Amino acid sequence: MKKTLYLWLWFGLTLQACNWFKETPETGLILAEHFDNKLYKKFDTAAYSQVFNRHFDSLSKGLSNPNTVRNFYQQRGWNAEFVTRHYVNGDLDTLINYISRSSQHGFNPEYFGLKQLSVLKNRLDANQFENIAEVYPVLADLEITAAEALVKYHSLVYYGSLNPRKLLSRYYINVERPDSANMIKVLSTPDLARYLKEIQPSTPQYIAFQKELSRLQQGSGDKEKLKTILVNMERLRWKLPPPEEEYVEVNIPDFSLTWFNGKDTLSHMKVCVGAKRETGYEEKLQQYLKTKNLDDKPKNHETPVLYSKLNSIQVNPVWNIPVSIAQSEIYYQALGDPYYLSNNNIRVYHKGKLVGDTDTIQWNKYSRAKLPFQFKQGSGVGNALGKFKFIFENGSSIYLHDTNNKRAFNYNNRAISHGCIRIEKPLEFAELLVKNKHQYDQLRMEVNLPPLDTTRMEVFHKKMQKKTDTTAAFVLKPAWFGTKKHIPLYINYVTAWWQNGKLQQRADVYGQDEVLWAKLKRFL
Repeated sequence: MKKTLYLWLWFGLTLQACNWFKETPETGLILAEHFDNKLYKKFDTAAYSQVFNRHFDSLSKGLSNPNTVRNFYQQRGWNAEFVTRHYVNGDLDTLINYISRSSQHGFNPEYFGLKQLSVLKNRLDANQFENIAEVYPVLADLEITAAEALVKYHSLVYYGSLNPRKLLSRYYINVERPDSANMIKVLSTPDLARYLKEIQPSTPQYIAFQKELSRLQQGSGDKEKLKTILVNMERLRWKLPPPEEEYVEVNIPDFSLTWFNGKDTLSHMKVCVGAKRETGYEEKLQQYLKTKNLDDKPKNHETPVLYSKLNSIQVNPVWNIPVSIAQSEIYYQALGDPYYLSNNNIRVYHKGKLVGDTDTIQWNKYSRAKLPFQFKQGSGVGNALGKFKFIFENGSSIYLHDTNNKRAFNYNNRAISHGCIRIEKPLEFAELLVKNKHQYDQLRMEVNLPPLDTTRMEVFHKKMQKKTDTTAAFVLKPAWFGTKKHIPLYINYVTAWWQNGKLQQRADVYGQDEVLWAKLKRFL
């Protein structure tokens, strides 16, 4: 009997000793010290994790990235990370403060759960819990709500709320988007206040937009202007490839090309871009996919948005006429005028071999949908590409080029091409690309212009004499020139920007603002 009594006494003392030496989790110690309340020293990680998982399961359907958030906490043993790392030092207050001012970016603070986040933090601030079990659900909800708010805020403010590649036709720039690894890194940041400050867009353009947005939000009532500003602020948040010191930008709605070098503008000129696609394009496309009849195929010549690098110049270029243009235009021209092709220096190829006499081809025997011919327009007078073609890698078979139709640069709406970009000052552009006086003189002589170096005039005269010598069958051929370095090229789409302190706005020529606005509204 005495042995049994001693055993129970020993067992009881052992249990008590285990509790004496049991370490309080970091969360409990931090809260106990902060509130000067021993209640939090009873914090039990196992009991809390059970509550956290129950609450997470009930809230997960409303989370934007539930798997990422769950993995974050699972990797950390379901620890109350936000409260442990960011509550006492004021970082959580900083997050709430940034979210409360998210209207400065055009966002509705409630999209980030501001009210719920503030309520939960206030409950913890009040420190009015009767037992430790009452603390767990408040901490769990606060953790989940804070993590969701941070992930959303980081994604929208730093990367933009929309992925243009999923929304816009012919948007081919690989914009950087948030992924799960990136989100885990954000949730793990040790200095949340510093990080939130660092991710704020800070370019002069963006800050100018924010000031105008604030003015409009205070009641100017200009809804169209507000929409334009918000859409273009969204564009500025997209993570495009960072510009180098020197680069070229084509802005489609502005019908312009600008060559930048740091803060300097080396060149600025007008351009003509691709024509807007047909009204009702999507519906007509569906009809075409059913019938496969070329007469039902809607036209879409919009210039794509892309990033590449200019790498070479073709002087006196040959135009390899695309199949789409051959089917929709060249075929009908040749059908109506048997001399159209020869009069326009267009050569016809069949299975790679030149067709000798194109005037004798009986076009009405061929279906334009299955034309067995390829078409090339030779160098020289009348070539649709003019005297210069500027090459850059892209998957759309487009380029910058000269044009014989100089009058088009006087049009207000210059969305008139088949997709390529016609530039107003090709010679000036070529000079900037080669950046070599000797090469530039060579290029000038190829297009019958005298060299700037007068010591080379004899060479020039010989070239001209050769071209005009009627005893020799001179054939003008393309000449290639490399660029001194590969120059980054952005073909962009921007409908509003600030210039010399004034807001510039352009017509939404392709309707891209409307597409973005329809999706952007849910964040406002």
